[in-house]
Amino acid sequence: MSQKQIFDKILSQIREKINSENNRDSSLQFICTILKDNVEHYNWVGFYLTEGADNLVLGPFSGAPTVHTRIKFGIGICGQAAETKRIFIVQDVSKELNYLSCSPTVKSEIVLPILKAGNVVGELDIDSHKIAPFTDDDKEFLLRICSMVVKYF
Repeated sequence: MSQKQIFDKILSQIREKINSENNRDSSLQFICTILKDNVEHYNWVGFYLTEGADNLVLGPFSGAPTVHTRIKFGIGICGQAAETKRIFIVQDVSKELNYLSCSPTVKSEIVLPILKAGNVVGELDIDSHKIAPFTDDDKEFLLRICSMVVKYF
């Protein structure tokens, strides 16, 4: 199965779950699990939820536990994405000065802010054990997921 076919199948399953489920945490956990289990280079998948004006708090995730359960806007890649409202794709975390290391096995990361009415309400964070695995296809696929989950915020 091609990556596009895998992405299309996952999007269909996520859409079905979201349309039949009003529980935010259950749906977000489903998304984390389905992404980690079905996309080879997604080794850790999690949602950070905005708390107050400038904090991110770890929500549902799939993968190894992380010590980074609270992140201030501006700190690390997740904090930068929240502060700037921009997507960050870091193909090699060893080259980043503002990277918060979760594990020595993490080699790359993609972080997508979830925006509602122009405000960051959360973000989708994915770590990979591979260097440079994230493509424009990943970005577009994950943006579609973020646009689906915004209804929960």
